[in-house]
Amino acid sequence: MFTANCSRFFVYAGFEANQKYIAQNLCINKSRPWMQCNGHCYLVKKLKQAEEKEKKQEREEQKSRYQEALQNNPLTISFKMPVIPVTYPAYLPRALAKRVSAIFHPPQIV
Repeated sequence: MFTANCSRFFVYAGFEANQKYIAQNLCINKSRPWMQCNGHCYLVKKLKQAEEKEKKQEREEQKSRYQEALQNNPLTISFKMPVIPVTYPAYLPRALAKRVSAIFHPPQIV
């Protein structure tokens, strides 16, 4: 965590210490002096690289934590029998069947 936050600081510090060299030799926009880049394009490029590296490290750490969690706690699934036994009648009485058909019927087109 500490190194991830400090990597940006080191990129900025290295840029400030070597800005003259970066502007003269490493700058992408040195052929366009009207942009007054002075090596900031190189700084942005290095900051993006540092951010991608941090994200990659974070993903690797999360992956290793996930794997450790799975190894330490194996997944167990247990099924329990229902507490209340359910019994169904062998047949429906005719009176009940007639009531159901009287209530539930398909809609009629008028």
